[in-house]
Amino acid sequence: MKRIAVLLGGRSAERNVSLVSGRACAQALRDEGFDVTEIDAGADLAQRLHEARPDAVLNALHGRWGEDGCVQGLLELLEIPYTHSGVLASALAMHKERAKAVFRTAGLPVPHSVVANRRKAAAEHQLAPPYVIKPISEGSSVGVFIVREGDNRPPEAVASADWNLGDVVMVEEYVPGRELTVAVMGSGDTGLKALAVTEILPATGFYDYDAKYAPGGSRHIIPAEVPDLVMHEAMALAERSHAALDCRGISRTDFRYDDSGGNNRLVILELNTQPGMTPTSLVPEQALYRGMSFRGLVRWMVEDASCGR
Repeated sequence: MKRIAVLLGGRSAERNVSLVSGRACAQALRDEGFDVTEIDAGADLAQRLHEARPDAVLNALHGRWGEDGCVQGLLELLEIPYTHSGVLASALAMHKERAKAVFRTAGLPVPHSVVANRRKAAAEHQLAPPYVIKPISEGSSVGVFIVREGDNRPPEAVASADWNLGDVVMVEEYVPGRELTVAVMGSGDTGLKALAVTEILPATGFYDYDAKYAPGGSRHIIPAEVPDLVMHEAMALAERSHAALDCRGISRTDFRYDDSGGNNRLVILELNTQPGMTPTSLVPEQALYRGMSFRGLVRWMVEDASCGR
């Protein structure tokens, strides 16, 4: 395998993040000796892939269309091996409520939530505050609002004419505590390996888009300074969530850990089938902690690429 097409950019709200992730991965593959073509994924993607004739695709797209099973379906039709999860796992993980339904069935802990029309969610409280409003199919904390105790009404921005993140939102209980995340590599066929537990300390108090991608937006502690029992539980839950959705390649599961007031609650917020691969991203940090360089990680990703599932 020598010719790799790296898909980046695209049309989602996470385009800029994808451009950074894709360029970093493309350079790593060139440094590893691969012949790399970068493709800014648009309506002509099928034609550009036909012209590039890659042996495999590294999918560095984020958000809708690139991460939700659509591009994965196209790559299946073209019979081109690709990185990360397949059509169904990608579609389920991107739709937060459907992913939660799978997790509940698998006995995994998730916060209570309801689904509502965005205008209804902006007009009156759907849950008792505090709670979180988030788009049902977006990533990178795009369009996420926290409604605090004492807030008289939800944020009007959710009903704004400028809102372009879908008409359905998830309203989810706010779980206080610490932000943890765990990356998992592998599949049910090759075996799963949770890499580490990272605690995320955002500079702003909320792990929003800027905290995730702006330099200095957050501080990462690896390994997280939590009890060994919690660390082992988080890694086991990440592997179980990866398996429940039938993911492959790399995923990252995000948690809230509430250790306040004698609590010891660990819940899954969501699973990301295509985690960021930017200089501030969490998966490359965890891989390096386990002794795998960024170049080695990206090489593993394309060597793991496949069709099906």
